[in-house]
Amino acid sequence: MKRKVSILEHEWVPKHEVMSESEVEELLRKYGIGKDQLPRIKVTDPVIKEIGAKEGDVVKITRRSKTAGRSVYYRLVVAR
Repeated sequence: MKRKVSILEHEWVPKHEVMSESEVEELLRKYGIGKDQLPRIKVTDPVIKEIGAKEGDVVKITRRSKTAGRSVYYRLVVAR
């Protein structure tokens, strides 16, 4: 039997987390922006599908960085 491997386990895939509504509100207030001003990621993205994010969710992506140690990015999940 073949085991299904999660793409989230791959070393090159950064940590993706769906943010709560209160975390999103705090993020938008901190930067003084609207949700529609965030960079987008498609609902069909393999990682988005795997973590179960839905259209309208905001995803926090934490990447390793050689210069900063780690860097955080935010993406709005969209249909297209």
